[in-house]
Amino acid sequence: MSKTTNKLALIPVMFCFFAMGFVDLVGIASNYVKEDLGLNDSTANIFPSLVFFWFLIFSVPTGMLMNKIGRKKTVLLSLVVTVVSLFLPLFGENFPIMLCAFSLLGIGNALMQTSLNPLVSTVMGGGNLASTLTFGQFIKAIASFLAPYLAMWGATQVIPSFGYDWRVLFMIYFVVGILATVLLAVTPIDEPKIEGKASTFAECIKLLGTPIVLLSFFGIMCHVGIDVGTNTTAPKILMERLGMTLNDAAFATSLYFIFRTIGCLTGSFFLRVLPNRTFFIISVVMMALSMCGLFIGTEKWILYTAIALVGYGNSNIFSICFAQALTSMPDKQNEVSGLMIMGLFGGTVFPLLMGFASDAIGQAGAVIVMAIGVVYLFTYINKVHNS
Repeated sequence: MSKTTNKLALIPVMFCFFAMGFVDLVGIASNYVKEDLGLNDSTANIFPSLVFFWFLIFSVPTGMLMNKIGRKKTVLLSLVVTVVSLFLPLFGENFPIMLCAFSLLGIGNALMQTSLNPLVSTVMGGGNLASTLTFGQFIKAIASFLAPYLAMWGATQVIPSFGYDWRVLFMIYFVVGILATVLLAVTPIDEPKIEGKASTFAECIKLLGTPIVLLSFFGIMCHVGIDVGTNTTAPKILMERLGMTLNDAAFATSLYFIFRTIGCLTGSFFLRVLPNRTFFIISVVMMALSMCGLFIGTEKWILYTAIALVGYGNSNIFSICFAQALTSMPDKQNEVSGLMIMGLFGGTVFPLLMGFASDAIGQAGAVIVMAIGVVYLFTYINKVHNS
């Protein structure tokens, strides 16, 4: 593939990263569903947990599927499933429809995250992988940041909602998803042929026996648990401690994604000029300070500062952990990618535990669960290579 073709292929690939960000609408959407259907925290948190449950089931098989049909076709399949998931809520907001929509959103995102990251490696030809993935995460974060605003504007009728109220968010992302699918479908991408026999499911799972792969897997579990946890819990903290309405508190989710977006954009630069380990330490320290603020904060400025800190600090954890695992086994990248994306199952574990904790002792309980993830990331520091 020529360098010119590389640059052209990067446009639809980055557009796919935007579509990947659709999954982050689950945080604000679950809050609106909770309010509309009168659910408690434990029940409402089923929705984000359900989305990320499918990463456990589909990530490794997707890595095997890539070996058979290629990375581009696997990404296209993921986009089709995602588009269908966004279409379903336009028919209604009852519990079964939302369960089905969130399940398909999770399945589509599991397929996409497993196949899109290796596709970036194909398009860019390797080199500066953590930095390139971080730029993709920056594009993804834009979609994440827009989601609560679109829902809020739809709910308050600031933008035409066509009778969908906050669900106009699904309609807008449905249209964008179709565009991303068409763009990637018409873009030629030359992929390397897989040499030798494809790995079996058991052989893929055995790769977790490699210490750096297993530890990176847990690191990604903690990253996504904190990510989904903050996305879902930040508005609830503002409502509990400051008496805000949901529409006002929805800004907390946007604030988180604003700083996550800034973190991804600046991180793509810092990961080129700073040792990866140094930047990882800075990120985790910011997250630790954030957990303290979210636990004890009762004033708006403290809570907003804490949300901003975790947004910036958590923005590059995924890219660093993913790159550590991927570069450790260059001949098994598809399989390792599947295992790392399976780590997004943390998005199921954390919200469930946080829901039970918050029902028991308030939102401070949810913060304690996230803080456990931050503690683990401190133990991962010595595993980060300065590349």
